[in-house]
Amino acid sequence: MRVLMVIGLLCSSSLLAGLPQSGSTPNPILFVTQVPVPVDFATIGSTFANHLPGLQTAYRGGDLWIRYPDGSLRNLTAEAGFGMDGFQGANAIAVRDPAVHWSGSKAVFSMVVGAPTAQFQVLSYRWQLYEVSGLGQGQSVLITPVPNQPAFNNVNPAYLSDGSIVFASDRPRSGEAHLYPQHDEYESTPTVSGLWRLDPATGALKLLDHAPSGDFDPMVDSFGRLLFTRWDHLQRDQQAEGAGNPFGTFDWASEAASAPILPSMTEVFPEPRIAQPGSTVNGHRFNNFFPWQLAQDGSTPEFLNHLGRHELLGYFDRSFNNDGNLSEFIASVSGRTNPNPVENLFQLTEDPNQPGRYLAIDAPEFNSHASGQLLRLVSPPSANPDDVVIEYLTPRSTEGTTPEPDHTGHYRNPLVLTDGRIVVSHTDQQEGLQNLGTATSPIPNYLFRLKILGPDGGFQAPVSTLTGGISKTISFWNPDQMVSYSGELWELSAVEVKATAAPPATVQPPLAAPEMQAFTEAMVDPQTFRDFLTAQNLAVIVVRNQTFRDDADHQQPYNLRVPGGVQTVGAAGTVYDIAHFQLLQGDQVRGIGGTADPRDGRRVLARFMHEPNALAYNLPNPGGPAGSTPIFADGSSALFVPTQRALTWQTTAPNGEPVVRERFWMGLQPGEIRTCDGCHGVNRFGQAGQSPATQKPDALVALLQHWAQLVQAGDIFADSFESP
Repeated sequence: MRVLMVIGLLCSSSLLAGLPQSGSTPNPILFVTQVPVPVDFATIGSTFANHLPGLQTAYRGGDLWIRYPDGSLRNLTAEAGFGMDGFQGANAIAVRDPAVHWSGSKAVFSMVVGAPTAQFQVLSYRWQLYEVSGLGQGQSVLITPVPNQPAFNNVNPAYLSDGSIVFASDRPRSGEAHLYPQHDEYESTPTVSGLWRLDPATGALKLLDHAPSGDFDPMVDSFGRLLFTRWDHLQRDQQAEGAGNPFGTFDWASEAASAPILPSMTEVFPEPRIAQPGSTVNGHRFNNFFPWQLAQDGSTPEFLNHLGRHELLGYFDRSFNNDGNLSEFIASVSGRTNPNPVENLFQLTEDPNQPGRYLAIDAPEFNSHASGQLLRLVSPPSANPDDVVIEYLTPRSTEGTTPEPDHTGHYRNPLVLTDGRIVVSHTDQQEGLQNLGTATSPIPNYLFRLKILGPDGGFQAPVSTLTGGISKTISFWNPDQMVSYSGELWELSAVEVKATAAPPATVQPPLAAPEMQAFTEAMVDPQTFRDFLTAQNLAVIVVRNQTFRDDADHQQPYNLRVPGGVQTVGAAGTVYDIAHFQLLQGDQVRGIGGTADPRDGRRVLARFMHEPNALAYNLPNPGGPAGSTPIFADGSSALFVPTQRALTWQTTAPNGEPVVRERFWMGLQPGEIRTCDGCHGVNRFGQAGQSPATQKPDALVALLQHWAQLVQAGDIFADSFESP
């Protein structure tokens, strides 16, 4: 068997050798090399938890390279005095994630420095941000650490329009050491806490998006939108299931360092992962890597153009099993415009030749180093999600790890050059990853090389390589064993080095006419109100009509009625009364590993909103469930919520029973007033053929009047409007 596997590797290499090396390119190309890691769980090439800096997750020995248009190569980190050949010791490095500044004269990237110099030596390492300049031929290279960055693992950097830097970091949301690291919602593995914005000159640091399971690969598109992949895994804790509590999970009473451990575990949202005997509620399992967008100030988070499960996925189940109006979502019979389902969208990049056209990778969650099928979609800000079509640029078989006649290998890190050609990191391997060697002498079957694609029977396939291959012989302590590798390095994360006009610096949009009408009627000045929100780290969520849902969503109840008020009915059958809008916040309170000696850090769980400064100003809701506000007769709701923390919500019946549950986490920024037209935003038409709601939300008028009365009564003091 070993002989056969090695022969397979040689065959793959011979296919690669048959590709010619590419000639000129329009601009220099910056990329990194990485010593192949033949493991794909929480390692540098993985879909998640790829930020870990240890020797078992990110082998040392790679570098930052530039390829010039004439094909010549330059090792920038080696020239600057970073990195080592042979044995990897104190000056060893791994490098990742280059992004070029708008000027084209410098780039930011992430690098970890150091490795054990002796067996069993355990040291601490961190991915940190660095800038490189002197990229032109004949210039002297200079690499310096980005000043004032947090002392955590900082990866996936990119420049914002004003030159500040956005990046993913595992810094705790609140910065408190006892909450480090944040555990993801799937395997309770350390994850990045979200996206952060840093002004290197001043050290101003801002959390743009709190993600309980992680954000990845941010980039700013030509419209100024901050785009990224978010791992949405809002489901109950699977580690807490099983007889005898095999993982030793438990709950802390709060996020506080002094919080006691509770005698039992509680989960209140969403519904259970596995349907309970006799229940009318189906089990809820959730696992998506989708493209999201933010304004550059962190406001207005949503899917790219509101693309979601109905526009992208092939299948998901209904929430209740006793309502004939609710059905499983099956893309092939749904009548949607997009005929090509996808499971995930990683490594989004924009085509410089057509603003709003993006390439991405649909890869399986494991077993392929986040490589898979190459996709394309056109989704500028003006595009309606009902009209967006996914284009398969490589055969669908390339998404998976089963050999097929049309399988052309696995793709990752797409880049569109200014001359229109596509560059990818590519391996000929069709199967899942294997280590054809041993743990201490690995022979990986995945070897990623930078390749240019060309037409191939209606798809794209590699036609040439960008380099002749970069090989290295290295060894390092991991730290218990000596690991040795000799062979080709992965070539990853190519970016074109060129000057580009900085896009507009997007911010929260102005209030729409219905909300402005509410402020006018309540006689509240919008800017004064925003100043108060900002000073108190609060935001406001406004829903114009909770009974409105998009016409594609027949998986949750859509015949909805406010008792004594509006109703929207899309079909004959059960009509659900909704009376309360209930908010939940993501609290980092789930521990693991046993109460005697628990693992560091905690997992986020949904808890009914309890932030005192939000509850203090909200409308009274006698008889309503915890953390809720009333749904008004016109279908509207409005309430204060905490900011820079993951939030989610549900509408409930008069008795507090959930009716429609949000499926994603969402965060807001201080001062933000976020408006939704309905319970599920309407793309074009709602469940009864209606257009999106545009009426003045009565709930917002009432909330503003309530707030103004608190100010007049002296319950809100002048210093409440001053930032701390």
